[in-house]
Amino acid sequence: MTRSDRLEDLELRLLLEAVYEHYGYDFRGYARSSLKRRIWRRAAEEGAETITALADRVLHDPAVLERLLLDLSISVTSMFRDPGFYNAVRTKVVPLLRTYPYIRIWNAGCATGEETFSLSIALHEEGLGERTRIYATDINDAVLRQARDCVFPLEKMREYTEQYSRGGGKQACSDYYKVIGDRARFDPALVENVVFAQHNLVSDAAFNEFHLIVCRNVMIYFDRNLQEKVHGLLYNSLIRRGVLGLGQKESVRFTSYSEAYEELDAHEKIYRRVD
Repeated sequence: MTRSDRLEDLELRLLLEAVYEHYGYDFRGYARSSLKRRIWRRAAEEGAETITALADRVLHDPAVLERLLLDLSISVTSMFRDPGFYNAVRTKVVPLLRTYPYIRIWNAGCATGEETFSLSIALHEEGLGERTRIYATDINDAVLRQARDCVFPLEKMREYTEQYSRGGGKQACSDYYKVIGDRARFDPALVENVVFAQHNLVSDAAFNEFHLIVCRNVMIYFDRNLQEKVHGLLYNSLIRRGVLGLGQKESVRFTSYSEAYEELDAHEKIYRRVD
């Protein structure tokens, strides 16, 4: 490692410690390569020539922090992303959920809400919407505000409609939204039973017991130690025989919780807690 690399690592550690100590957001266990790339992009946008200069602005200007949080906490998302996952939810998870009189679901790392709306639509079509409460959480309150608005770019609707159909959709996707200019406003009734709330997977505790937890494409940004910690939180938040849905590149394998689950769908990374 060169002297320049060591200095960069030092600056990065100091920035992360400062954000944690001053604001309470903990990114210290995030994968370094992705973290550096996003932080340098934010530094360039802010006109900061070094990570230290960015840290100074973050500490003294909450608006800069908010922009940094957007860079660090939002992953790629879309409605009915990975349609096979939603087919598996309909065919393998919904029959299990039907056995409960009231269903609690946690959509962890919901970002701007596309995944939450996808889950809500699928559950309504399967007749479970009225007895389901979805808790949709994210570290960033700015993206939660977008999710509550029920509004998405109209240009995305062709892609979302195709994925909805491939994910087992039973109606026309357009039945769920109205076109307003260049935006699609989804029916607010879809989120009547949704609670949008700020929650940090890294530092916050369990807050309920859930029949289904969907936490997809979030832990790919974490290092191994942080993944282990979050797996512990998810495990402790599931009821006995509860279901966990992860992203395509995520797994319970190689964690200390691997024996605590059985596979409901190995390909779609859907697991059921066994104890």
